[in-house]
Amino acid sequence: MNTFWRLLGFLRPYRRGVVWSFLLAGGALSGTVLIPYLTGLAINAIRGHHHHALTLLATVITAAGLVRLVLSVLRRLIAGQVSLGVEMDLRTALYGHLQELELGFFDHQQTGQLMSRATVDLQSVRFFLGYGLIFIAQSVVTILLAAVAMFLLQPALAAISLAPVPFVVVIADRYGHRSRPAMQEAQQRIAELTADTEENVSGVRVVKAFAQEARQLARFAHATQRVFEQQVYATRIQAFYTPLISFLPNLGLAAILLVGGREVIDGSLSVGAFTAFYAYLLMLISPMRTLGYMLGAAQRSTASGARIFQILDRAPRIVSAADAPPLPAGNGHVVLRDAGLTFGGAAGPALSHVDLDVPGGQTIALVGAMGSGKSALVSLLARLYDVTTGSVSIDGADVRSVDLHRLRAQLAIVTDDPFLFSATVHDNIAYARADASREEVARAAAAAQADGFIERLPHGYDTMIGERGLTLSGGQRQRIAIARAILAQPRILVLDDATSSVDASTEAEIKRALEQVMADRTTFVIAHRLSTISLAERIVVLDHGRVVADGTHDELLEASDLYREIVEQGRLARPAQDVEVAGL
Repeated sequence: MNTFWRLLGFLRPYRRGVVWSFLLAGGALSGTVLIPYLTGLAINAIRGHHHHALTLLATVITAAGLVRLVLSVLRRLIAGQVSLGVEMDLRTALYGHLQELELGFFDHQQTGQLMSRATVDLQSVRFFLGYGLIFIAQSVVTILLAAVAMFLLQPALAAISLAPVPFVVVIADRYGHRSRPAMQEAQQRIAELTADTEENVSGVRVVKAFAQEARQLARFAHATQRVFEQQVYATRIQAFYTPLISFLPNLGLAAILLVGGREVIDGSLSVGAFTAFYAYLLMLISPMRTLGYMLGAAQRSTASGARIFQILDRAPRIVSAADAPPLPAGNGHVVLRDAGLTFGGAAGPALSHVDLDVPGGQTIALVGAMGSGKSALVSLLARLYDVTTGSVSIDGADVRSVDLHRLRAQLAIVTDDPFLFSATVHDNIAYARADASREEVARAAAAAQADGFIERLPHGYDTMIGERGLTLSGGQRQRIAIARAILAQPRILVLDDATSSVDASTEAEIKRALEQVMADRTTFVIAHRLSTISLAERIVVLDHGRVVADGTHDELLEASDLYREIVEQGRLARPAQDVEVAGL
C-alpha cells in the first residue's frame, strides 16, 4: 500500500485533470444509470399504447446516450494526457536520479535492468494511473449507483441479486494477494530478458567474431522461457479469478429471473419495472468484470512501482553540500595523503596508504602491472569514487568539500577506449563545452591531429557518428576524445594510454600536440607502453595499490627492481579498470 500511495503522489501536479476526469466519468455514469430506468418506462408506455410518451422517452434515451458518448470521449482525452504526463515525470525523475548516482552504483547494475525500469515498468504505472484508477472508481461507483437504484425499485429483489457481492470482494482481495508477487517476478524476468538483449546487441561483434550465435540464441531462449513460464503462472491466476469474479453476478441474475419472473407472472410486478431492474443488474456484470481486470493492472503497477522506487530510493553516495564552494584558484596542485580505496564487493583494497604530492603544472606517469591501482588513483581526482581512507586535495581544497560539478569541470580524462555519442563529430568534440564556437572546436581538433580525417568525412564536422563511434577507427575515436579534452581547457588532464590505438607516425604527431596542451597543466599519464613515458617529467610506480617507487626514468632504473623489470620486458600491462569519462 505504501508503494500504491507513493504512485498516487505523482498525480498531484495533474489534480485538475484528475478531478475533471472523475467529474466527466460521473456525468457519463449518470447517463448510464438513467437509461435502464427510462427503458423500463418506455416498455410500460408500449404496453399502455402511449405513443407520445414513447416518442419522448426514446428521444431522452438518445440524448442521454449522446451525452454519455461526449463525456466519455472528453474523459478519455483528459485521462490520456494525465497518464502521459505522469509517465514523463516519472521517466524524468528516474533518469535525473540515475545521473546523480555515483559510478560505483553502475558497476553492479546491468544496463538492460535499468532500461526495463525506464520503459516496461513505467508504461505499466502510466496505464494504471491514467486509466486503471478511473476505471476502478467508475466500476465501484457504477455498482453503488446500480445497487441504490435497485433498492429504490425493489428492495427485496435487490437484496437477493446483490448477495454475491461480498463474495466478489473476498475473492478480489485473495486475487490481489496471489497475483502481486507473481506479477513482480514476471517484471523482474522481463528486465533480465531486456538485459540479455541489450548485452547481445552491444556485443554482436564479439559474438560473430567467435561464431557463437547459436550459444547466444540458446541463452536468449532460456531467458525467454523463464519469462514465458512466469507469465503463464500469472495468467493462470488471472484465468481462475477473473472469470470467477465475473461469474458470481450471474448467480444473482439467475435468482432475479426466477423470483422476479414469477412476480411478473403473478402480476405483482410490472414488466417495465422488471426490465429496468434486470437492466440495472446487467450493469453490475461489466463493472465487476472490469474491476477484476483492473485489480490485476493495479498489482502489475504496484510491482512496477516498487522496482522504480528501488532506484529512486537509492541515495547518491557521492554528493557535495548545497553551499559547497568551487575549487579554489590554482594551477592544479594535487596531494594524496594516506589515500585508500576499496571498491564495493572487492576482496581487497584497490589503493592502500598512497602518499603523493604533484606540483601544479607537472606531468607525472603512473606505471605498474595489471591491477596495480593506476586507474583507481586518477578516478579519485574527479570523485568518480571517494577515498575509503585518507584524503585527496587539489590546490589546497579537499575534493569532498568543493562543488562536485565545478570540480569535474576542471578535469578531463582520455581513455584508451573512449566513448563517443551517436551525434555529429562537432557535437562529440563540443560535449566538454556546449558553448564552444565552431572555430574553437576546429582548433581543438587540429591540436589533436584530428582535423585531417574529419575534413575527409562525408559531411566534415557535421558527419553523424554511429553508436559508440563504431563507424570510426580506434585511432580516429581516440583523437576526437583528445580534442574533446583539449576543448575542455582543464586544470588537470588525465591520459589513460591515450595514444594506444594510433600508428607510430600519428602517435608522434599527437605527442607533439599534447606537449603543447600539457604545458603549465598538471597531467597524469597512465602508461601502458614505454613510449608513453617520454611525455612525463616524473614516474610513479604502483604495485598492489601502493606507491613503491617515485622518480625520473634514470633514477628508477637504478633504484627500482620492479621498474627495471618493466623496462626490460619492453611493455606495460593494461589496467584492471578503465575510466571512460572525457571532459568532466
